[in-house]
Amino acid sequence: MIRHLVANVFTLMIVGLIGVAIIISAGKRSYFADGPLAEAICFRVAPGSSLRAVSTGLAQEGAIVSEQVFRIGAQYTDRAGNLRFGSYLIPEGASMDQIMDLLTRGGASTCGSEIQYRIGVTRIETLVRELDPATQSFQTVVQFASDEEPPEDYARFAEESDIQYRITVAEGATSWQIWEGLRLAEFLSGEPGDVPREGWLSPDSYSVQRGADRQAILAEMEARQTRILTELWEARADDLPYESPEEALIMASIVEKETGQADERRQVASVFVNRLRIPMRLQTDPTVIYGITQGQGTLGRGLRRSELDATTPYNTYRIDGLPPTPIANPGRAAIAAALDPDDTPYLYFVADGTGGHTFTTNLQDHNRAVARWREIEAEMRARQAQED
Repeated sequence: MIRHLVANVFTLMIVGLIGVAIIISAGKRSYFADGPLAEAICFRVAPGSSLRAVSTGLAQEGAIVSEQVFRIGAQYTDRAGNLRFGSYLIPEGASMDQIMDLLTRGGASTCGSEIQYRIGVTRIETLVRELDPATQSFQTVVQFASDEEPPEDYARFAEESDIQYRITVAEGATSWQIWEGLRLAEFLSGEPGDVPREGWLSPDSYSVQRGADRQAILAEMEARQTRILTELWEARADDLPYESPEEALIMASIVEKETGQADERRQVASVFVNRLRIPMRLQTDPTVIYGITQGQGTLGRGLRRSELDATTPYNTYRIDGLPPTPIANPGRAAIAAALDPDDTPYLYFVADGTGGHTFTTNLQDHNRAVARWREIEAEMRARQAQED
């Protein structure tokens, strides 16, 4: 009787152990198997979130099949206490193990919201963008200019502790415009110091944290521009009419302000290089405008005859050679064009009405191109008057 009872107990224990083993094996397979997500999602781990709260949230999003298996797996792989707050892109079909890896790896958030602060040539604007997990592209949800009152929605995004910030500087912005833009950015800290040298700030995109120091950002912009100029100066074309990298930077800033067409930069650079070689005055309006504004904003009107006739260090209709400083901050492509211009016979160019320019080799052809441009301008004004 006792022997029979012991045998039954022993059998039950074996069956129980086998059952536990089966459950563990099934749980392990489930933890490492492909997950149920049919498309990617963005999942946010709030500061101080517990593993239980995270597992519940993942289950509600349909990212995991079992909250309990997820928690046990996290403990089994020694990651239960390593959750990092932030917003994470969880790809379709991600296993529970892969999800736990994403949530504990650390580093910058991989999705969620981004505040992009754009410093342009004519305006400063703030955009709040959210990543669409399905397309992995950002969608703008809030947008306003620096002289506008921020919408109510902006405060909600700005208060998120894991929000990402990005400062984007447009090619052709002046150092004062960049300096002023950083001074006005409410999410930065510290005084910006003196306005940096013109031309020596790299127009680029900069990822920053809330509370970042303004002077440190300006220093990074200058260091990046210095690296670009040094690299491209070393690889410059032969026999250029520049005596220093600084002169090349001045030329690059003129090229930047003269054309917004990427495929024209080297042609525009060739015109000015050909003029320097003759020598012939550069005769470019953007330098005259900079002499008037000193880079502090835009002129907002056409140049007057008296301004074109006045002798100033920046009036290239009246002075020989280059102006004394850059007139804006050129991007890498404009610097590359100034240091490796096309080999052309062109000495003139004028707008052609398409956003590009007509290039010519002599004054007679140039005057015809200018006359055609005046006709196009008149037609555009007439159309605008009809629409108004």
